[in-house]
Amino acid sequence: MSNDEEHKSHRVGWLRAAVLGANDGVVSTASLIIGIAAAGTGQENILIAGAAGLVAGAMSMAAGEYVSVSSQADTENADLALEKKSLQDNFSSEKVELAQIYQDRGLDPLLAEQVAEQLMAHDALGAHARDEIGISDTASAKPIQAAICSAGAFTIGAALPLFVAWTTPENFLIFAVAVFSLTFLAVLGGLAAQTGGASIRVGAFRVIFWGALAMGLTAAVGTIFGVRV
Repeated sequence: MSNDEEHKSHRVGWLRAAVLGANDGVVSTASLIIGIAAAGTGQENILIAGAAGLVAGAMSMAAGEYVSVSSQADTENADLALEKKSLQDNFSSEKVELAQIYQDRGLDPLLAEQVAEQLMAHDALGAHARDEIGISDTASAKPIQAAICSAGAFTIGAALPLFVAWTTPENFLIFAVAVFSLTFLAVLGGLAAQTGGASIRVGAFRVIFWGALAMGLTAAVGTIFGVRV
């Protein structure tokens, strides 16, 4: 009998960065465009501001992801170095500790000891990293991958409302950007949920809700300050 299960956890690292980047690209750029348009600014200036927002946002996302995930990687490396030293100094104690972890997960003491011994003979540091610390190859921090995924996804997301603003007559710009951006967000949320094995409807709804709220608030701010000016 074949095993047709397709697990999703190996996608967590790049999926989180890509979804966050694309979502932020659509929401922030669309909100910026709508806010400036609501203030009565001309279409040319709206496009300039949107383009500047795209570049600044992509670089900000890349830098933020890189710094954040690098900090996580530093913590993981420090934990691994500490565990490596413990294995060098107290190999027997570490074997007992690993066996206890397996006992706590349901193995009987003799089997837990055998599993710990065999795994540590194969890769002691890898066994402790995975089962004691919780670090694995699929979930380990990858700063460059996260930065590239986040910046690239932000650029794609931001380009969508910017393109709509460029191709839409000024009188319909706010409505068109809002409608198309919310549609983009719904598709994005649904695809992200499907890729991660979650509910497509829930994934689409939550990004639509927060996107609409952001656009509504920036439109209100633009209207208020536009009237005052």
